[in-house]
Amino acid sequence: MRKFSARRASVRTASLAFVSAVLVSPLLAASPAAADPAADALPAELVQAIARDLKMSPAEYLDRAAKAQELRNYAKEFRAERPDEFAGAWMGTDGKPVLAVTSLDAARVVAADGYQTRLAPINADNLEGSLDQLNNWITSIPREISGAINSVAIDFLNSQLVVSVANTPGGHLLNLPTLIANIKVVLSPDGGGPVERRPMGGDTYISAPTALDDSALHSVDVCSFGFNSVDNAGNALNISAGHCNPNLGKANEQAEVYLPNVRNLSASPQVGTFVTTQLGGRSALDYSVIRLNDTAVNAGMDQPSVRGANGTTLTLTGVADPITGAPVCKSGQSSTFTCGYVVADRVETQLYTAEGQSKTVRGFASSACTLGGDSGGAIVSGTRALGITSGSNAADAPNCNEANTALASYGGTATLGIPIRAILADIDANSGGGLGSGIQVRTKPNVG
Repeated sequence: MRKFSARRASVRTASLAFVSAVLVSPLLAASPAAADPAADALPAELVQAIARDLKMSPAEYLDRAAKAQELRNYAKEFRAERPDEFAGAWMGTDGKPVLAVTSLDAARVVAADGYQTRLAPINADNLEGSLDQLNNWITSIPREISGAINSVAIDFLNSQLVVSVANTPGGHLLNLPTLIANIKVVLSPDGGGPVERRPMGGDTYISAPTALDDSALHSVDVCSFGFNSVDNAGNALNISAGHCNPNLGKANEQAEVYLPNVRNLSASPQVGTFVTTQLGGRSALDYSVIRLNDTAVNAGMDQPSVRGANGTTLTLTGVADPITGAPVCKSGQSSTFTCGYVVADRVETQLYTAEGQSKTVRGFASSACTLGGDSGGAIVSGTRALGITSGSNAADAPNCNEANTALASYGGTATLGIPIRAILADIDANSGGGLGSGIQVRTKPNVG
């Protein structure tokens, strides 16, 4: 089933259709990149994941990630100067950056600046406006109807919206608004069952609405730590997924966070507390802020690193933005290091809380395999922080090999990520000068 399954049983997210042909095949035509001393600092397991999932060397991976960020910066400046002519940007299958425009004059400018270009019939502003119209319509219809719509994404390569609809009688009867042009409908499988909830080692944490030794407690929630961060006051923080907070939506949203003691859960040591949580709403983000205690800090969670397979670490050197075609890798003890590409840099989907409330969540999609327990974990591009894992269509798979086989005919594995820059900006904007003000991901620039 192509569903982004949240780690909490009370939150259901929808599936994601692959919206672009840019990532159907690996980077087979890439030119060899120059040797990069930073590649020697990558964990061995990450190097293996890059070769296995991306079919490239560590130096090529770092080079393509860097070029993707250069394209992102150029596209941002170009769009600010020529908003009516900008129609999207992505990394091509040959590893070269492409920027779409709506006029020949703009194409000449882009080509003169050294980028490949493509003419498109619709600019990015109009596509995003159509996306907003469609999502407004989705939220206005009854849940028994809207539940057939899994996700909506912008496909800049083909100047259209892609709507993933469950292949059910309800999905077949769904009438999309005829006033919104350039919509492509993709049918995805329906069905499935509950996701297994089990504690993981390493970067996994557990939480519960009450104390772990509460006799009325019947289950705990399992997620992964994301990026270690710090605010202006020096508070040690970690950014994870918002849906991981078991007290989300309650009067007091704070909940304790523990490192799991798998032999005796009630004896699990506390390492922090949820202090800020966001799911949907004005920002359309899915994130939480965990205030870490001395136990966590003394264990090393004040360091600029994320953990992957067998406890190996990747040192973070900065922060990145998602752009279609950029290579990405994610950490997690459930699925270890896995890699893929950004397949859509803007995706919106509906999440439903235990109370039946619909929440619109906005993020990016990648083809990296993510399993149950990885929610909230770190997604990187090169050695830069890119986002945190919100959900996956492979959360209930026992391993990524089986997930890749089972989902191959549906476009492969897919992960919904929440951009870290948007998260940091939202935390700071809502801090009121207190906890989280000036928050930054811990990094160590110029590693290697």
